[in-house]
Amino acid sequence: MTSKTSKKSAPVTNAHALPSYLDPAHLGPWGIYLAQVDRVTPYLGPLTRWVETLKRPKRALIVDVPLRRDDGTIAHYEGYRVQHNVSRGPGKGGVRFHQDVTLSEVMALAAWMSVKNAAVNVPYGGAKGGIRVDPRTLSAGELERLTRRYTSEIGLIIGPTKDIPAPDVNTNEKVMAWMMDTYSVNVGATSTGVVTGKPIEMGGSLGRREATGRGVFTVGIEAAKQIGLQIEGARVAVQGFGNVGGIAGKLFTEAGSLVVAVLDHTGGVHNDKGLNVPKLLEHVAKTGGVAGFKGGEPLATADFWSTKCDILIPAALEGQITKANAPKIKAKMVIEGANGPTTPEADDILQDKGVLVVPDVIANAGGVTVSYFEWVQDFSSFFWSEEEINQRLIRIMKEAFDGVWNTAQQHKVSLRTATFIVACTRILTARDLRGLYP
Repeated sequence: MTSKTSKKSAPVTNAHALPSYLDPAHLGPWGIYLAQVDRVTPYLGPLTRWVETLKRPKRALIVDVPLRRDDGTIAHYEGYRVQHNVSRGPGKGGVRFHQDVTLSEVMALAAWMSVKNAAVNVPYGGAKGGIRVDPRTLSAGELERLTRRYTSEIGLIIGPTKDIPAPDVNTNEKVMAWMMDTYSVNVGATSTGVVTGKPIEMGGSLGRREATGRGVFTVGIEAAKQIGLQIEGARVAVQGFGNVGGIAGKLFTEAGSLVVAVLDHTGGVHNDKGLNVPKLLEHVAKTGGVAGFKGGEPLATADFWSTKCDILIPAALEGQITKANAPKIKAKMVIEGANGPTTPEADDILQDKGVLVVPDVIANAGGVTVSYFEWVQDFSSFFWSEEEINQRLIRIMKEAFDGVWNTAQQHKVSLRTATFIVACTRILTARDLRGLYP
């Protein structure tokens, strides 16, 4: 990557110290995001004067979520909702239930949502939420009570014109139904537009469940064209085989690719001749993971990253591709289905190896794009067919990728930096036009 600074750029300075609630020695995922902002800053021209806006969230809410357990005891969980930037519209971002959720992680995810929404040019800012809990330790009733209490605690900052949650890690349509109902009861009126990713029967959108994986596939096809990679016969390795990795794997298989390796939290499976993806998806639905699938050989986690493949799709959690395993990767292209799966050090290693990285902030934006469709449909009370939704999704994803690719060629930068150039320019232009009040 070359460093090409515009003559009009304002000098890059660290004008402010880190917020007091962060530890400079352990920034976590937020540190990755800050490094990405530093890389894009030289390309922002006069908008550089606003760049500190990107380096601190507009609002971060930490809540205590008390839960009455089934045995009568009271447990307490830490919950978060972070709104990174709302210059372009209401906050938008998922809610995850995971035992390792931290404020740094939620802040970074909210910031990446700001970038993602601006990259595909939907009128949202970025937000994210989570509860520090392992949902596997809760009964169905406990999960519902936890969800409803969390929704009530963050209710003062969410709403269909303020901040619209959606599903993320370990949350789903049922959780969104509970959130919508809780918010509606609290405000005294049914509000379908307060969340997206809802059941169809409650104002959800057709195509939403598959949207993120379909977006990964769509931009993957476009990127493959640019580097001359033939999709038919291409070897694909996927980390994470849920709604994102599973759908992407299915679509690549239907296009003639071979999914040769899959890894998830239960283990890995490999078949050099190609896994039977429909049967693997059935196995995952029944057992909760890929481990034990009879259509391939067991694959160790350490060996997954060195799998001989053309396309690698990390679709699990952040920070999975690091300086330790990046040198082992043999793929020609990495398509990030997860949020923040590649560290900046790994990014540089992959670029030096000639591996094209299609970044999360464009690759997995299909989910929020169809969430936007759902929100629009809820406001209008008029719903589109799945064919219409998929056509509009594909058009938006292709146009967004084309803009990012052209920006990358213009500035001779990676696709990640190019996506940040496009998105941060839009965010900071809106911030500049709105001005500061008072």
